[in-house]
Order: sequence, then C-alpha cells, then structure tokens
Amino acid sequence: MNNYVSTVEARFVKYAKIDTTADPESNSFPSSEIQKDLGRELLNELKSMGVEDAEMDKWGYVFGTIPNNTGKELPTICFCSHMDTAPDCSGTNVKPIVHRNYDGNPITLPDDTTQIITTDQHPYLKQKIGDDLITASGLTLLGADDKAGIAIIMDLVHHLVNNPEIPHPSIRVLFTPDEEVGRGVDNLDMDKLNADFGYTLDGGVQGSIEDESFSADAVTVTINGISAHPGYAKGKMVNAIKVASEFVAALPKTEWSPETTQEREGFIHPTKIEGGMEKAEVSFIVRDHETSNLKVFEDRLKSILLDTLAGYPELKYEFMVTEQYRNMKEIIKDVPFVTDYAIEAMRKAGVTPMPMIIRGGTDGSRLSFMGLPCPNIFTGEMAIHSRHEYVSVQDMEKAVATLTELVQLWSNHN
Repeated sequence: MNNYVSTVEARFVKYAKIDTTADPESNSFPSSEIQKDLGRELLNELKSMGVEDAEMDKWGYVFGTIPNNTGKELPTICFCSHMDTAPDCSGTNVKPIVHRNYDGNPITLPDDTTQIITTDQHPYLKQKIGDDLITASGLTLLGADDKAGIAIIMDLVHHLVNNPEIPHPSIRVLFTPDEEVGRGVDNLDMDKLNADFGYTLDGGVQGSIEDESFSADAVTVTINGISAHPGYAKGKMVNAIKVASEFVAALPKTEWSPETTQEREGFIHPTKIEGGMEKAEVSFIVRDHETSNLKVFEDRLKSILLDTLAGYPELKYEFMVTEQYRNMKEIIKDVPFVTDYAIEAMRKAGVTPMPMIIRGGTDGSRLSFMGLPCPNIFTGEMAIHSRHEYVSVQDMEKAVATLTELVQLWSNHN
C-alpha cells in the first residue's frame, strides 16, 4: 500500500447522504428511481478517474473496467456492491457523523437521544477503540450496507489508477440496485459484465470471508374462506383471517424460526399476512444451508396447514413455492482458489481471516449460479438495517488493502 492516499471516508460520507431506499411494494426496476441518483454520481466519479468505458444502463446497473496491465492473459475479476438500502429503517436525510478516536464509551445519537450505541449491545465495538467510527444521527439508518462496499471499491479504483505500477488483471466494477428486496441481479446482462470470477463487498467484521450462504425459497399460502353477512352468518361464514391466524399460531414456538435458530440451523419465517373474510394470504421465507432441507421444511409447513384446515373441510387453499436463491458453496466448492486468494490477501494486508457462513444471501449467491463464483468480503458494516448502524473507517481501509493484495495475487494466477 505504498503511496496510498485514502479517500474511502470522504466517499462513504458523500454516498451515505444520497437516499437509495429500495421499495419492496414496487414492481418497477429498480424499485425506486432514487437509486439511480447514486448511480449517476458513481458514473461521474469513475469517468473523472479515467475509467473510459464506465456506464449506467437503463436498469441502473453501473459498470466500469480497469484494464489488465500485466501483459499476460488472465481471468477478469469483478468487484460488486449494491447501491440500495433496506426499507426496514428510514434512509431519507441521512446525516453521517464521524466519531474520531472512539474511546469505548456509549455513543448518544444527537437527533434522537434515546438512541445510544453501547459495547454491551454491540460487542464488536470493543475491538474498535481508537478507530474513527461513522454513525447516523439517530433518525435513520446509516447505509453502510452497502455504501461501505461501494466506497471501498471506488477507493480501490482511485488507488490503482494513481499507482499503475501495481500489477492486476482486468477488473470489472459492478454496482447493483435492489439487492435488499431480492432482485439485485434480475436484469443483469452477464455478457456485458464479462467477468470470470467475482467478490461482493458486503460483509461485516474485519477479516470475514463468506463463501457459503443460505439456500432460499418463498412460500405463499392462500386460504379461501366463505363469506356471509355478519348479521346472518351463523353456520355459514368461515372467516379466512381467523383460519390463517390459527395456521400461523400452530407454527412451532421453540424451534424453526429466526428467533430460535443460529449458525447452520434453518427456519421458516412468516413475513406478511393480509386479506379479508373471504381470502387471506400468508407469506413465508424458507432458509437453510442444505438445499434439500427446503423441501423438508415446506412439506412440514404444508402438513401444519392441512392439520389446521382439517377442521374446515369446505375450504380450499393454494400452496405456492418460489425459488429465491441457492447456497453459493454449491458452485464455489469447485473453484476453491477464489476463496483461498481472498484469505491470502487478507494475511498479506495484516488482517486475520475469519471464514464465516452467511445466514442470509447476497448478490453473490445468485451471481455464483449465473456463472460468476462470488464470495463475500468484509466492509466493516455493523448493526445493519437499524438506527444503530455504524462502520469503522479503519475497517474500510483494511478492506481496500485486502483488495489491493488480492488483485496482485490474481495477476500471478496460472
């Protein structure tokens, strides 16, 4: 990292102020046009740094290339982060605050003094004493998920462009919309991306490297009730809302849910219930690291539904399963050097590698099955999707150092 002049903090603060909240209720792509505001900013910055082919397509994907400078034929490597922020917490009017030389004491956020970030709630903070932390002001999320990743990639571009002696293969930069609503690569043109291997920058604690995610399905259960005038409903009405509620209440209380599972344990999670007397729908997400377990979970869920409906033989139902994504490990296991390079790069950058599994998914989960094996590298983003979200500037800088070492390792790939 000779001649490294960090721009990651300034870039992150700028990006965090741009509202890019995804809209899960929208059928458009991207789900919110405001995501393109950040896309245009990134496009302009890439061009100003000399990335001549930088472009944003009609879907909002931002692409750019740093050409191979080795004179050798090498794989093309993609670095990817997503521009949108989660709709779980407001992303409007984000006010990033830099807390220099964090001393370990509670951080009270000024715009809502009931929001206090402590080491008891967030143990990773104990490792960040002395770092410069960035938080929001108390009314919004920060957007480190995944604007930290974007800032890291953009800082890498800045570093490589200004230090052309650093050997590297052709590097493709990719910024995607709508990852937070599960549509991040729905309209991605893989031929245009034209990369062989990739890495998402969307991980948490320093040193984390993830090449195994959940496999995921969605299930929609529709219950058709029998309507009648409530004044004359005796012996006629079967209220779909009540039946759907009975079904949900029959789910296990001490297992099989996000709040009762950890590590490699999977779950079924009801995410929405809506409807009326005549028809009610319950939406579920199904998650496990073993893809074969999804069918087991879905069969069990259907069995609970049928047990509930046994008391209402006149009712009809629908049980619809939709595939969402699959465990990236199923692909990456065949090219283990992709993960191995990232681990070696961390060591060279003075970072202790921490291989982890993802209890969730990233764009990399789907990209891996679209022909781009794609592990996930740390950014320092923590307490994501909440008003306590924070990131360490030094973690982001270590990620830039890791990527700098990583591209040099790829320059020696056989």
